Amino acid sequence: MKTNYPVMLKLEGKKVVVVGGGKVAERKVLGLLDTGAEITVISPEVTKAVQKLADDGVLLWKCRGFSADDLSGAALVFAATNDTEINQRVITAAGPHQLVTIADDPEASDFHVPATVQRGRLNIAVSTGGASPILASRIRSELEKQFDESYEEYLEFLYTVRQRILHEVTDPFLKRKLLTAIVSQEFLKSDNREEDFRKIYNETV
Repeated sequence: MKTNYPVMLKLEGKKVVVVGGGKVAERKVLGLLDTGAEITVISPEVTKAVQKLADDGVLLWKCRGFSADDLSGAALVFAATNDTEINQRVITAAGPHQLVTIADDPEASDFHVPATVQRGRLNIAVSTGGASPILASRIRSELEKQFDESYEEYLEFLYTVRQRILHEVTDPFLKRKLLTAIVSQEFLKSDNREEDFRKIYNETV
């Protein structure tokens, strides 16, 4: 069996087209908001949430049916309608270097969006390869409990400290020792991470 290749995409400044205006399309749009992508929604009607985003200038809403020209310059395309014929037209119109995903049809899609848990810089993706989105959702729920909101601040601490270690510590052994020491429950639960790090840094370096 062929497997999918997991990848994290940088979409900042890239055009992403969502064909459809219902709840499925809305979920796709909401998942794209923090990426910095230039989002275009194609649909005669959209949900109130999508309309508000369009009114606020967050995305471009073309209030009409789909046209092949809508995909010009798009990096990613989401066919998120409940009309099989329209979704097929989207696939046909896509160029050879454009990635298309179709709601509820992973076999015909170039990619699919996994269930995710995001805590700031931490992004955990769960996929069942189209076998059971419900199972993926349940696993995500378990991960959300395990990796709660405290990880967001902790990851920012790890990022900042890692940059300092990489720039200031030249000895590979000491560098690894420090990077390993800060990845612990002690630092995760600490209310004084910076002070705790300062102590082990001074003791080590």
